[in-house]
Amino acid sequence: MTERVLLVTGASRGIGAATARRAVAAGFRVGLVARNAGSVGPLAAELGEGQALPLAADVADWPSISGAVEAVLARFGRLDAVFANAGIGMGVSFFGDGGAEPERWRELVLTNVYGAALTARATLPALAASGGHLVLTGSVAGRYPRKGSLYSATKWAVSGMAAGIREEAVGTGVRVTLVQPGITDTGILTEEQRRKPKLEADDVARAVLYALEQPPTVDVNEIMVRPTGQVL
Repeated sequence: MTERVLLVTGASRGIGAATARRAVAAGFRVGLVARNAGSVGPLAAELGEGQALPLAADVADWPSISGAVEAVLARFGRLDAVFANAGIGMGVSFFGDGGAEPERWRELVLTNVYGAALTARATLPALAASGGHLVLTGSVAGRYPRKGSLYSATKWAVSGMAAGIREEAVGTGVRVTLVQPGITDTGILTEEQRRKPKLEADDVARAVLYALEQPPTVDVNEIMVRPTGQVL
């Protein structure tokens, strides 16, 4: 089979699930990664047994995410694109005036930063073999500082990571795209965020597919997509 293969982390809902749907419609086969394979089972069934492979993996655990990549290669025989999308958000106050307790901060940093880094490390050798494409989910919060936001700091780290990978990828044929969404309705917004202009997950998925559908000579480095009227 010669259809392109895309691995999506954080595929159980929101941007990841929307991107998987659009990718299959565009002719990709997909590996769907979530911490619990059961959470992506219904999506895999919707997309078709021959088109989608549900996988359980913790992106912040090297044996887990590298094993998922091996499973995709064993099933489909190739890997052409990766969407390192898995991430979590939580409110934080460095002064202790609210938000998550400090013991929960570790999960935020491990998932958003270490998990993206491990996903890149696990997949880039295969992407180099195929002349493939790595897409990472950043955030508008990774471009403009957010008061007291550790989440914002993690997305600044992802922005820097994407730039560093892009430099290392020179000469390999691998392309690297950083997608930076504004407020997106992924089902986990705060009440304050729900009152603001927001994107749908499919809006971001279209941006991802735009980057993936460019010819091999075109490397879309960054895409920032914000809902009309969002205030910085």
